[in-house]
Amino acid sequence: MKKIFVLATLLSALIINTVSAQTSKVYISNGYKLTLTNNDATVDTAELTRLVKTFYIVYPKLAAEYNPGTLKEVKMAVDTSYKGVAATADGKVTIASSWLHKRPEDIDVVTHEVMHIVQDYGETVGPGWLTEGIADYARNKFGVNNPAAKWVLPEFKATQNYDNAYRVTARFLVWIEEKKKPGLVKELDSQLRKHTYTDAAWKQQTGKTVDELWKEYAANPAI
Repeated sequence: MKKIFVLATLLSALIINTVSAQTSKVYISNGYKLTLTNNDATVDTAELTRLVKTFYIVYPKLAAEYNPGTLKEVKMAVDTSYKGVAATADGKVTIASSWLHKRPEDIDVVTHEVMHIVQDYGETVGPGWLTEGIADYARNKFGVNNPAAKWVLPEFKATQNYDNAYRVTARFLVWIEEKKKPGLVKELDSQLRKHTYTDAAWKQQTGKTVDELWKEYAANPAI
């Protein structure tokens, strides 16, 4: 009986310690509300402050550029149980605390993830590679700490393809914006959100299919 009591006491203490380790703060600025929850007491408070500052620098800009009707209330969680880098769903960004310990300068993970909130494509026929490519395009354009994080768009390689997603696709989009069709990313983003996007959009907007554009890009990928 004594052993059971001791075990129950230890479990209670563990539950209390786990709960006390979680903090939640609400920030309101520039018409946007951010609720930040953190369950890793070992994450530097200064790092959490940087995440909040990054949100308030980039989110209004992303909203103005792509979707003024985006959510006004966003949640962000620094989570010890999440095993990836970061993910976004239903207006909530989850960031792995292990990633912040490993890569403390990579605060523009916030920029990529909140762009997904701005995108708000929902159930769409749009390709996932383009969704992620646009998010990294936005990170490249609006990020506040990419150089310190050593985050750059990759140099072109013959083994790449436009549907590799993320930074590979983002660099391709930068090339199109500079060489072929300024404003294409905004147009594609709008079509994806309205669920009107089809593969024909590339030719309608640039006069060439995505495969033809990639062929040109591969021949002269300088940006």
